[in-house]
Amino acid sequence: MTEDSAYPYPRPDSPPLLSPEDAETTLNVWLVPKFSMLTLFCLLEPLRVANRFGRKLFAWRLLSADGQPVIASNGVRIDVSGAIGELGTEPPGQTWHRNSVTRLMVVSSWEAEATVTAEDRAVLRRLAAHGAWLGGLDTAPFILARAGVLDGSRVAMHWESVPAFRQEFPSIKISTARFEWHGDRLTGAGGAASIDMMLMWIEQRYGPSLAEMVGRQIVHHRSIDEPSGRQLPTDSRLPRAVVRALAVMEANLAQPLSIPELCRLAGQSQRQLTRHFQTWFRETPRQTYLGMRLDLAQRILADSHVSVTEAAMAAGFGHLATFSRAYRQRFGEPPSVTARRGQSSPGW
Repeated sequence: MTEDSAYPYPRPDSPPLLSPEDAETTLNVWLVPKFSMLTLFCLLEPLRVANRFGRKLFAWRLLSADGQPVIASNGVRIDVSGAIGELGTEPPGQTWHRNSVTRLMVVSSWEAEATVTAEDRAVLRRLAAHGAWLGGLDTAPFILARAGVLDGSRVAMHWESVPAFRQEFPSIKISTARFEWHGDRLTGAGGAASIDMMLMWIEQRYGPSLAEMVGRQIVHHRSIDEPSGRQLPTDSRLPRAVVRALAVMEANLAQPLSIPELCRLAGQSQRQLTRHFQTWFRETPRQTYLGMRLDLAQRILADSHVSVTEAAMAAGFGHLATFSRAYRQRFGEPPSVTARRGQSSPGW
């Protein structure tokens, strides 16, 4: 029996954190300012744990657009190893990976495009032209799509970003899965879904046994088929009529229904439904419905380059003045201010 085989579980003093030169596979990770730390940890920890089982499997490089440290959305400063522009430009014999495929995962969250330049998008296009494996988590599919490297791909992302993405890229198919692997493009909702994504990658490269052991080691139950779309409240105490009403509202944001029609579809009288909503949400069905539509408009304005008028129409508002007044009341600022933040990408 060899020293390694004597340990059915990983030894506490292994692994090594591997350098790209030593690992079989290297994942480059582009951190965009205000990225989600949770997503980064869930992306890397399965790879680190996989290394504990006796083989030098995975390494990773953290990168930024300019090679400088990046501040996450929680305020933590993360040092990086280089700039994304360096990828694919190493002299022969000095590559950062053992095989010829460059793998780059983009991790972003808040204001994904605020710091992304035309030069950054050009890097993504150059990598794609040379057959790179490209991925994006949370809001990063916006960055990849605006670079033109997601055409023909099926895309998964955080549910909050779906309305804005659909508005800006109507030709790209959006999946309800937690992540999607389509050819050499990998996209996902971010957060804990990144663990499932990496476990699938480990399984594809090294088999189900290793993926299972890594999942057990990090105390994670895989839920590959669980959709990443926004889930309606499932509290068993909620009256069924309330759950039905919320579902009807969600399905009819762009073309809002009248409250009597909503009540009819929910199978409840208006008086009874109003009583339920006031009990559970302290507002009327009309107020809840209006808030959902305004939230949709806010997500579209914050995450895309559409105009205020387009966002209002997507949320079912026919009169811009009515929309602007309700929006300011809910969010404390006019929609034009939110729109300017969404359109603040330099070089666009």
